[in-house]
Amino acid sequence: MKTKQLVALCLMVVSAGAYAALPAAATTAFTDLSADVTAMLALVWGVVFIATGGWVSIRLFKKGANKAV
Repeated sequence: MKTKQLVALCLMVVSAGAYAALPAAATTAFTDLSADVTAMLALVWGVVFIATGGWVSIRLFKKGANKAV
């Protein structure tokens, strides 16, 4: 019986350590990474709109040029 209690106590100690908070440096790194990803996504949306507009314009021009021939 004492062995089972000792094993249970060891498991509780290990599980408590598993829920420990991240170090401050790791938290700062994730925050910085999140900010960088958000900034990059903001820049990419402008490129996506320009590329989509160009693609649509080219398709319309080709469609009109094919009808003219």
